[in-house]
Amino acid sequence: MQLDNHTLTLSANNGAIASKLRQMTTELAAKLHDYGCEVTVIQVVVQVNTPPYVRPIESRSVSQSGKTHLTDLAGKLADSPLKDALYRLARREK
Repeated sequence: MQLDNHTLTLSANNGAIASKLRQMTTELAAKLHDYGCEVTVIQVVVQVNTPPYVRPIESRSVSQSGKTHLTDLAGKLADSPLKDALYRLARREK
């Protein structure tokens, strides 16, 4: 985010990332020193952004002919979790 008077300020999206960065400050300062950057203090701030847009889940349904085919297929199978799942899917409403 910013380097001013040997103080590096980092920004994190959430508290978990900020906590991890705080744990790594000694390593980060050493690596920066290896690259010739004199950093004596590393500050980590949490800067929360608005969450990304999540598209609403579309409801899907099985057509009547699809339900018939699923029931027929399930009837041909031996007792199994797949057979049970096909019957549940065929009975489901929207």
